[in-house]
Amino acid sequence: MSTERYNPREVEQHWQAVWDERRLFAAENDDPRPKYYVLEMFPYPSGRIHIGHTRNYAMGDVVARYKRARGWNVLHPMGWDAFGMPAENAAMQNKIHPKEWTYDNIATMREQLKLMGLSIDWSRELATCDPEYYAQQQRLFLDFLAAGLVDRKTAKVNWDPVDQTVLANEQVIDGKGWRSGAPVEQRELTQWFLKITEYSEELLSAIGDLERWPDRVRLMQRNWIGRSEGLRIRFAFNTPPPTGDACLEVFTTRHDTLFGASFMAVSPDHPIAAACAEADPELAAFIQECRTLGTSAEAIETAEKKGYDTGLTVRHPFDDRILKVYVANFVLMGYGTGAIFGCPGHDQRDFDFAKKYGLSIIPVVAPDEVLNGSDLAAWVAAYSDQREAFVGDGRMINSDFLDGMSIADAKEEVASRLESRAIGNAPEGAREVNYRLRDWGISRQRYWGCPIPIIHCDDCGAVPVPESDLPVRLPDDIDFDKPGNPLDRHATWSKVACPQCGKPARRETDTMDTFVDSSWYFARFTAPRLDTPTDRDVVNAWLPVDQYIGGIEHAILHLLYSRFFTRAMRKTGHLDIDEPFAGLFTQGMVVHETYRDAAGEWIEPAAVRIEGQDGDRKALHAETGEPLTIGSLEKMSKSRRNTVGPEDITGLYGADTARWFMLSDSPPERDVEWTDAGVEGAHRHVQRVWRLISRLAEKLQPPGQTKPAAFGDAALELRRHVHRTIDTVTQDLERLRFNRAIAQLYELTNVLANAANAGDDADLGWALREAAEALVVMFAPMMPHLAEECWRILGHETLVAETAWPDAEPDLLTVETVLLPVQVNGKKRAELTIAVDASEEDVQSAALALEPVQRFLEGRAPRRVVVVPNRIVNVVA
Repeated sequence: MSTERYNPREVEQHWQAVWDERRLFAAENDDPRPKYYVLEMFPYPSGRIHIGHTRNYAMGDVVARYKRARGWNVLHPMGWDAFGMPAENAAMQNKIHPKEWTYDNIATMREQLKLMGLSIDWSRELATCDPEYYAQQQRLFLDFLAAGLVDRKTAKVNWDPVDQTVLANEQVIDGKGWRSGAPVEQRELTQWFLKITEYSEELLSAIGDLERWPDRVRLMQRNWIGRSEGLRIRFAFNTPPPTGDACLEVFTTRHDTLFGASFMAVSPDHPIAAACAEADPELAAFIQECRTLGTSAEAIETAEKKGYDTGLTVRHPFDDRILKVYVANFVLMGYGTGAIFGCPGHDQRDFDFAKKYGLSIIPVVAPDEVLNGSDLAAWVAAYSDQREAFVGDGRMINSDFLDGMSIADAKEEVASRLESRAIGNAPEGAREVNYRLRDWGISRQRYWGCPIPIIHCDDCGAVPVPESDLPVRLPDDIDFDKPGNPLDRHATWSKVACPQCGKPARRETDTMDTFVDSSWYFARFTAPRLDTPTDRDVVNAWLPVDQYIGGIEHAILHLLYSRFFTRAMRKTGHLDIDEPFAGLFTQGMVVHETYRDAAGEWIEPAAVRIEGQDGDRKALHAETGEPLTIGSLEKMSKSRRNTVGPEDITGLYGADTARWFMLSDSPPERDVEWTDAGVEGAHRHVQRVWRLISRLAEKLQPPGQTKPAAFGDAALELRRHVHRTIDTVTQDLERLRFNRAIAQLYELTNVLANAANAGDDADLGWALREAAEALVVMFAPMMPHLAEECWRILGHETLVAETAWPDAEPDLLTVETVLLPVQVNGKKRAELTIAVDASEEDVQSAALALEPVQRFLEGRAPRRVVVVPNRIVNVVA
């Protein structure tokens, strides 16, 4: 092969074939070396990947290759999150079976990923739509059911009447289905639930132990679980409601503000609301209107606050005021008791509601700066004219026996008093802990998902499918001509005999939420062909995942469900660990300019020609010459058509160029802008490294030469730089600072290029080989194909992928001298090499003795000399 120019297309195919032939990246479960498990969140096989998808895989690959070089037994697998609604949509639109669509996409995306030279153990590849995978998921479901971790109950859901399926809260946009655009209905459906709330406190308290997770993610999980300590208060009705209840029970975390109560409110789904609506058509219509909001807390929070006066009233527990009871659209049935007391003075939702309906707003907490001044009365008088409720800290006012207390003391006093009083046989108040977290509804009314292994019998009820009958396979002969769940319409699939009594029965036709599929795949990778979900010894040896990499968009649900699943699998005997992921890294996105034509259509980058630079840049259609509008930088996405395929880059520049650019151009947690100029710059570096190593390979002695007993100044200085680089790059890679490690490698390349022009002394030749080999081994995790080719021309018969990471020699890490720039009147005029521990006086004297400095001073004494230790010298003439 010519050393004039590096040919990535030829080289990369060759070394990928060599790695595959030697099964270099296949992890062995019985390997005696310490284990390291690195995993990127597996992709959904949507069709084709773009270069933006490959950034997190490149990061994971650097970690895997680096750890393998450090002597670890590395597990780095790949799979496909393959069930889901997009496959059904494609089936309906393109008249293709979801299975065929999915497996075709997997084949395409697998080949695209392989172009990137990832060190993946493909022997462990799995797809969640493989029957051998979902058979074990069905076993887990049955084990969870037997352990009391599965429940079946009615629940409110978002129902799309056109697609005839349940929608997640995130799929309801402005009260309409994300795909159909139809107004969403709230329905009560019987659903299967996983009892994640059994672990609410454990999931919350263990977050503090996740020391290698980003603080932002840990906070998001804490907020989602939402632990709140408060008081359950019973308000006595003046006239019993249709339900016959004597009291309206509320849960509150702000019982200190009880004297600020001016109304009561119940959820539209509260039993009292439903009972009142039976005799009140207007209330029934209002409740139906509320149900168009969807079920998410976010949708309810942002909606206009509306209410309906039920005509019911309750008595305030301390001052006997009469409070009206409303049905309000912002009260959630799923939190607390589904009822609140409204304190407009110190809750923004209550404040907005009171403003709308002309209810009193009584401030009962005042900030210290108001209390310490002389304008408290004026502050209270003007309070109702404010736009926002005061929700900060302060002391109690307008609260009878609480006046002057802190919020904490007031809460304690209210709780103590209400706990000591009773209405009937129950206390008026009881301390309580509540969680925002709700049990996980996993039922989905669609075909392309894991079947729930339950059979419904009129006599026996819900009966588990016998394990010997697993998996419950999806039928292939399916009809998508009508909306809704095709399994409901299948002529034979759901008709089975009851396993207990033998009578005719029906299969469960709902399938599992796809979040279930991704909540345990990391465990399945440890033994993917086993006829049980896990091999307990093997999974305990590999888990937790040492480094998990993925997008911040999965910070809550996927990660929380995976943490729950791990605990449920522990309870059912499938593993013995608590947490699935020891380390978590959330990478930034790859962004690209967007382009539109005059009709507003998105144009892909491959069809765009850029002319001019900076402020004069303009975009033209490459074929028609039509002027295009250059839009903002956006995350690469098919909808914006601003994607670049990996095959486009590897065919032109090679995978190593793409990997180097994505890793070098920005800190890994931040977004990186994909630009032609950036890619071309990375490619120039690839070619420069190739030329440098090729030149050195021609002049150096073969590998294995005896190390000299002593080194001259030039060789010693080169070795010091090499070993300092080894030390720094090692630390950077341990901390996933890929861009900083690459910056060090750029510098070492420059140093090595300069040293290559020096003399031919034997000690320098040995040091040059050491430097060249260290450089190649250190950039191998980022540019593995180039590294193998460089390793070969350096005379090695082994693979760099099997070569140990270099160790820095401690004696060479000590910096004895430093090179300081010397400025005269702010401009660099010379450089000074001096001992790092030199005194300021010695640095000044040495700098002033330099010939360029003396020439500019012209025999005059300087006005002053500023020395920044080990950084710079500035002489003011």
